[in-house]
Amino acid sequence: MLLTRMIDGLANAVCLAFAVIAATAMIESKPANARPSPDFHRFVESLWPDAKAAGVSRNTFDAAFAGLTPDLSIPDLDLPGRPKVDNAGQAEFTKTAADYLSKPYLEKLGVQGRRFMKEHEAALKRIEKLTGVDRYILVAIWGRETAYGSYHPPKDAIRMLATLAYTGKRKERFRVELIAALKMLQMGIPRSDMKSSWAGAMGLTQAMPTEYLKYATDGDGDGKIDIWRSVADALAFTARQLQGKGWARGERWGFEVIVPPPSDCSLEGPPDARPIADWVRMGFRRANGKPFTRNELKQSAYLMMPGGAYGPAFLAAQNFQVIRLYNTSDLYALFIGNLSDRIRGGGDFVTPWKSFAQPRTVTVHNLQARLKELGYPMDKIDGKIGSNTRKQIGLYERASGLTVDCWPSEVVLRHAQSQATR
Repeated sequence: MLLTRMIDGLANAVCLAFAVIAATAMIESKPANARPSPDFHRFVESLWPDAKAAGVSRNTFDAAFAGLTPDLSIPDLDLPGRPKVDNAGQAEFTKTAADYLSKPYLEKLGVQGRRFMKEHEAALKRIEKLTGVDRYILVAIWGRETAYGSYHPPKDAIRMLATLAYTGKRKERFRVELIAALKMLQMGIPRSDMKSSWAGAMGLTQAMPTEYLKYATDGDGDGKIDIWRSVADALAFTARQLQGKGWARGERWGFEVIVPPPSDCSLEGPPDARPIADWVRMGFRRANGKPFTRNELKQSAYLMMPGGAYGPAFLAAQNFQVIRLYNTSDLYALFIGNLSDRIRGGGDFVTPWKSFAQPRTVTVHNLQARLKELGYPMDKIDGKIGSNTRKQIGLYERASGLTVDCWPSEVVLRHAQSQATR
């Protein structure tokens, strides 16, 4: 019996040793940034004064963070060993405009959107009358964010927001969103409802917690606000957001136009906004051949060319800018605008996309940095291709005698790197 116990003990010891070795190997095989930082709990405790000031109880606070660890696999984190600039993140910034604005996908969503319009016509008309926000835009947002209700974000909003506030590249912004999410818990919203994208956006139309606290609306008149299950509540919430950001009742989001020579993509961007009548005097015209109305000629708009010289051009009006405030991407706003037109009965863009490649994010980042060194105003060095980046590339190309296409490429980067700093 004693011998048996000794043998069993030895076997258990050997098994334990192998288990420890295996566990150690597993830990060491993980990248360093996959292990929670030891000061995460200190970070959480640093949130308490702000949470308390926002009306969050200690019980709610402690329950929210019980056993919580950061998710270091999500994008937009500032971690040792992770590249500062990479292509991880939103499709709005990692796909070409032609890929993002996929014709088959837009056609599919357009057909589904017309069906959705009929099913929810009464609620949509009521919300449009109340807020002034075009119901076709609301349906387009619904389609883009949820594929008409078939997409349900899988992540825990508190964990996502805590991670981004702890070690994200935009810590302060997400700290504010995290406190707002704690307020939502304090209001009685179940944690199980608060499923989100990796960036913490929640609900059927994907909105941040601060937006929920500011604009959430009872759209179906049942005395409750449920942006997770009630279509009318979610649509009314989205309409209130757009209304609050400056939606202009009765106006279009924008117009596809033909750019006349010698004008080009270097005119792009909000700083060059002017009345549409001025664009017409410069030779710009609607791509579909229709004239602008008298009211439209008075509206201010700026040139927007998301593919530089390789695709359609648009005059982006007030409501385009409002959609862009809802989601800060030219491509997103253009997707919503075109999808709303398709749901209304319109079709594809008139000007076709040419063949062009999406540059690496690091190429865009380095070109932005180099152009700034050369004296071209860059508001952000972030590796993302926005209107100002395209504009400054175009101005540099024009000044350097290069072909003006307003598109970041290795060719333009090498040329800029060869120039002496001003």
